[in-house]
Amino acid sequence: MVERMSLEHAPAAVPDSLPPHGAPGGVAVPAPGARGGAVAGAAQEGREGSGAAARTSGTAAAGRGAGADRRAAERRAAQRAERVAAGLAELERWLADRVRRGIADSRASGPGEWDELARRLVDAQAPGVAGAVSRLTSLLARDDWPSRLLEEYALLNLLAVGYRRGVDGPLGETIRARVGFTTTKADVLAGERVRDEWHVIGRRDSVDGPLLARRVWLRGRRSGRAALMLSFAPAAEELDDPPATGAVVDAELAFYPGASPLRVQVADRWGTRRSGAPPGTSVVQAQQEVAAALAGDPWTDSWPVVLSGVVPLRGEDGWLLGHPPAPSAGRDGEDGRGGEADADGAGEAAGWALDPRGGTPLRLIAVSGGEPVTVSAEWTPYGLTPLAVWAGPEDEAVTLP
Repeated sequence: MVERMSLEHAPAAVPDSLPPHGAPGGVAVPAPGARGGAVAGAAQEGREGSGAAARTSGTAAAGRGAGADRRAAERRAAQRAERVAAGLAELERWLADRVRRGIADSRASGPGEWDELARRLVDAQAPGVAGAVSRLTSLLARDDWPSRLLEEYALLNLLAVGYRRGVDGPLGETIRARVGFTTTKADVLAGERVRDEWHVIGRRDSVDGPLLARRVWLRGRRSGRAALMLSFAPAAEELDDPPATGAVVDAELAFYPGASPLRVQVADRWGTRRSGAPPGTSVVQAQQEVAAALAGDPWTDSWPVVLSGVVPLRGEDGWLLGHPPAPSAGRDGEDGRGGEADADGAGEAAGWALDPRGGTPLRLIAVSGGEPVTVSAEWTPYGLTPLAVWAGPEDEAVTLP
């Protein structure tokens, strides 16, 4: 190919070889050095043509390679979608059969069935659903396990039906994430971003199978948005150390897509400082916030809240976080913090139950001393788990176990 291109371009040097005007017989008399110039010119043009051809060929090959990679990725995505659909269809059938037979023998037969079902869901490439099924065993230790188990069965069925129906929009993003489809960091950073001064309101480390998981909860000073920074590492390794509870981070956070977005990636960060208590809400307002999150994402099982002006209270069934009774009612029979007012004007304390698995909140009781404080807590379906408390003249954060 290179030689053919050289010969084809060789006539470009012919003018150098024409006879002088009036030369006898029309015989070509090359000028001195003309033959060498012609050969060099032809070789140079051949090299340039060869390079251009190579570049064109390389570009075409790269294009073909990118196209092939894209088609292969689309085939893999379609194959996974088919496997997930088949796995969730099997889950629907299993749930219908299990509810039809009843759940009375779940303590005896449940763990084995759930382990087998979780393995099949992993094979179907639905790891999120597999994890939810494998966690059902933990419910059997509770006194109210039958109602909790039926609730989890209903949520699993709702997730399978939502995926089968191809729900789109933010709820569709939530369903895909709950099933186990991941979102790339680039896609997260290209989505919704919020810059704010973010209060670090708590942190929890836990073991999730072979991984160590770290959850850091944040609350925006101006936006009031809740956020969760979630990171993982093998259990034998150390996770990055986040800002301490009580710090305020000036940052722009990118939220993962979904109907009730909570998890974030740090898009940019400008500094960290210490500060007082984060802005909080009443118990009723916080409950409304959690209700709104559940309305968007019914599979939500954790949400951070900040309660202001609360004290730990002893209720009939355990410990609560609530507002002390107000001495007098505000307008419209309310105590100004979301609690109802009694007919005689004394406000009725609005309380929110703590998770009984946490036992007596001794440190919270000691820090509060019966006085209203600001408390951050993690809501779960089992109640609140206090994370930190701010009290005293300096409003210093005290982390809670």
